[in-house]
Amino acid sequence: MSSADSTTPRLNGLIAATLTPYHPDHSINLAAVPPLVELMLSQGVDGFYVNGSTGEGMSLTTDERCQLAEAFVRAAAGQAPVVIQVGHNCLRDASALAAHAQSVGATAISATCPSYFPVSSVRNLVDCMQEIALAAPDLPFYYYHIPRLTGVAMDMVEFLDLASHSIANLAGLKYSEPTVQGLQACLKRASGSYEVLWGVDEMLLSAWVSGARAAVGSTYNFAAPLYKKILQAVDDRDLERASQLQSVAVDMVRILLSFPFHSAVKQVMRWQGVDCGPCRLPLTELAESASTQLRKNLETLVTADGEPAVWFA
Repeated sequence: MSSADSTTPRLNGLIAATLTPYHPDHSINLAAVPPLVELMLSQGVDGFYVNGSTGEGMSLTTDERCQLAEAFVRAAAGQAPVVIQVGHNCLRDASALAAHAQSVGATAISATCPSYFPVSSVRNLVDCMQEIALAAPDLPFYYYHIPRLTGVAMDMVEFLDLASHSIANLAGLKYSEPTVQGLQACLKRASGSYEVLWGVDEMLLSAWVSGARAAVGSTYNFAAPLYKKILQAVDDRDLERASQLQSVAVDMVRILLSFPFHSAVKQVMRWQGVDCGPCRLPLTELAESASTQLRKNLETLVTADGEPAVWFA
C-alpha cells in the first residue's frame, strides 16, 4: 500500500453500508446504533461503511454526520473496521468531516466527489480528493466512485495513475459502477498496491472471481449469511453452488428495488429486531400494504438446500 509498509489489505470480506437510524420525527437516533452494530456483527459482517448512500449521508447535516461517525466507531469498539464517508459538495466541510473521523478513531475515510459543480477532469478530481485526504493524513483514503448518483464518470485507472503521485494516504477505491471489465482494469492497475472495494451486491460473485477481496453493500446489513455462503463456495471452488446462491441474491435485490429501496431495507431491519425508523425526504416511505407484499416476496427466496435467503425475528 502506498501509505503503509504492509501489503496486507486493510479491508476484507463484507463491509455493511450502514443505515442511519431516525426517530419518528426524523431526528437521528443514536441509541439504535449499538444494537444495529451488534446485530450485523452477529451475522458475520466484517466492517462498516458509515454515512454513505445507504446511510443517506447527503441528507444529513455536518454535525449529524459527526455524531453518527462517533457513534459507530464507539459501538464497533475495535471489533471491526469503520470507514467514514466524508464526501460533500463543500470541500471545507468534507475536510472537516475527514479530520473529525481521524480524531474519533475511524479506520479509514472515503469520499464522493463534488457533483453540483461537477469535477471537469481526472486531474480536477484528484485535486479535490487530495484536499480531503490531507485533512486526515493518518487514515487510509478511498475514493468513492458511484457515477449513477454523482453524475461523474471518470476513468478510474487514470485516477489511480494520477492519485498515486498526489495522495500520500491513498488506499484505493470503492467501485460502485456495475461493470466487471472496469473492476478488472482497476484491479490490474492496483496490482496489490491499492484496494478496490466492490460496491454492487448483486454482482458479488463476478467481482470475487475477478479478484476483489472486499465489498461494500446495503444488503449486507441483513443478508450477510447468504453472501458469506457465496464467498465460501468460491473458496471451495464450487462455482455451481456459488452461482445458485448469487442468483438468489439477485432476486432479493430485484425485489427490494421494486419498492422504495431505503425504506424496504429499513423494514427488513425492523423485522430482524432493530428499528431504524423512517427515511428523510426526498426518499419515500413504504405503505402498509407494500410492507406486507415485501415480506411475502422475500419469504419466497430460498437456497437450493432449502434455507431462507433472509431471516425474520
